[in-house]
Amino acid sequence: MKHNLAIGGCVFALFAIATALVYFTLSPVAMLTTAQNKTAGYNWYFKPRDDGLQPTVADGNWGLSFRAEGQQPEGNVSAGELRQWDAYYVGDTAEKVIYLTFDAGYENGNTEKILNVLKAKNVPAAFFVTKHFVTSAPNLIVRMKDEGHIVGNHTAEHSDLTKLTDPADFSAALDELNAEYKALTGEDMPKYLRPPEGKYSQYVLETAQELGYKTVFWSFAYKDWVDDEQPKHEESIEKICSRMHNGAVILLHSTSDTNAAILGDVIDRLREGGYEFASLDEFEK
Repeated sequence: MKHNLAIGGCVFALFAIATALVYFTLSPVAMLTTAQNKTAGYNWYFKPRDDGLQPTVADGNWGLSFRAEGQQPEGNVSAGELRQWDAYYVGDTAEKVIYLTFDAGYENGNTEKILNVLKAKNVPAAFFVTKHFVTSAPNLIVRMKDEGHIVGNHTAEHSDLTKLTDPADFSAALDELNAEYKALTGEDMPKYLRPPEGKYSQYVLETAQELGYKTVFWSFAYKDWVDDEQPKHEESIEKICSRMHNGAVILLHSTSDTNAAILGDVIDRLREGGYEFASLDEFEK
């Protein structure tokens, strides 16, 4: 009997050790807090479900898990842990406040429509732009700035920052865009960074922080970026509004025909639900 118990104890111990090894080998949380893995790259995204349950994280990647309607999703790395690197995916969860952001890699005619809606509805937003956008649509960049929106850094060439492991190359990817913006407006860009495609590593977060940037991920996004596969209007409104939560950082693409068409209705619906819109500058106030 004692022999069997001893064998059982050994098996349990081995299982526990194996489980721990798997966790610390595969877990993004463990990787982000292990110095030798600072350059290991992850994607900030999630896999939605159709059965009303919380979505699962895409295999091997960091992402979000939605809980009940109206509650903020959880990241595999907590909002508190991200803050040590001045990185965020959600704002003030104590208030019904929303932070509206757009990724703007290029211009296809929808940004002006979006700006018109934002002006009419008196809603602040952040636009994360590339060098191509600044040089091809300078009038829109100036309008964003003049109308009180944040023009954030999405890197000059939409670069995968996890691959720029030389700090000089990393800095250049941001500085090149800032130089174009400053030549146009006479001012430096606000120090907000959104890594293209949400690709990041601890090294990316640390280096951005050292350069004075806040890294901004998101707590809501949907498939709106494929030009010839635009989502239906009513379905998109319902998806956006049903997944709102306190402190939500919404990511939309300014190239989306659907977003340009439904933005006013989305703003109205969310305000009817008691939400207010705030600038990223209000994050820590």
